[in-house]
Amino acid sequence: MESFTLAGTGLKVSRTGFGALPIQRVTFEEADQLLNRALDGGVNYIDTARAYTDSEEKIGRAISHRRDEYILATKSGAADGKTMREHLETSLRMLRTDHIDIYQFHNPGFVPRPGGADGLYDAALQAQREGKIRFISITNHSVERGFEAVDSGLYATLQYPFNHLATPEEIRLVEHCREKNVGFICMKALSGGLITNAKLPFAWLRQYDCVPIWGVQRMWELEQLLGYAENPPALDEAAQAEIEKDQRELAGSFCRGCGYCLPCPAGIPINNANRITQLLLRSPWESWVTPEWQANMERIEDCIHCGACAKRCPYGLTPYETLRDHLAFYRQFVKEHTV
Repeated sequence: MESFTLAGTGLKVSRTGFGALPIQRVTFEEADQLLNRALDGGVNYIDTARAYTDSEEKIGRAISHRRDEYILATKSGAADGKTMREHLETSLRMLRTDHIDIYQFHNPGFVPRPGGADGLYDAALQAQREGKIRFISITNHSVERGFEAVDSGLYATLQYPFNHLATPEEIRLVEHCREKNVGFICMKALSGGLITNAKLPFAWLRQYDCVPIWGVQRMWELEQLLGYAENPPALDEAAQAEIEKDQRELAGSFCRGCGYCLPCPAGIPINNANRITQLLLRSPWESWVTPEWQANMERIEDCIHCGACAKRCPYGLTPYETLRDHLAFYRQFVKEHTV
């Protein structure tokens, strides 16, 4: 497994990271198998969050006895220092460890700073002095806040969505991290499932000193990633042609499925409903036309155009304006593909 030194930390990390959000959806036994196989395969960076239900507990149960073999990152979405400390103590207990290597503020709507009324950064500094946190870091979906965090000099690493659909400004953000000696952690390498050939972002991301965290739920997915790590795919002419096709179809203003638009007062699952057209055309469609999902999509009729989703969207999208177009496409697709 190829590794590199993560800027801002001095930590030697594998170029393939384990994203632990999906293990919420598997049993403790399955999570145990996945996590131990990842470590055996050379993956030494594991990323989770307090918000990922039982993900931390599964990690703690499965591999805490191998704690010196991996770099552990988790996150807190707390709005104040007191709550952040509570999150940290819970994470330490669930993960069965006495310290977190990289502790991240989870997509805050501002860049926490020392002395802030929220108390977040000061609480993290205190935890760092106590040895419970090694590095204070941040995740975000806003390119503007990403630049602000990097320029602040307060954060060891930045985690941000990044793949071959990145805008020039996002590529500049990653390069800026390198210039400022801030480690870059890449989330959403597959754009929340819209990129279906993992080989493409795997090859493309190797141009940058970053650790992509691949969400892993099934053993075959992990084995595929380990295979790519052992024999890295080339960014050759064929791969470049596929990348350009993805860029034509997806680059620009499309929903990444991050879910920050939620909750919806009408109960619409906006994060997937607003990209259902792409999901039907680019991924196995059968799971999106179940009776449950048909009912989910029909909730679009109850949209009250309150605009709350648009205010929360970190990409500046206005989902309430496009949901009905997706519903019309969806109804026609279901009619043509199901009996």
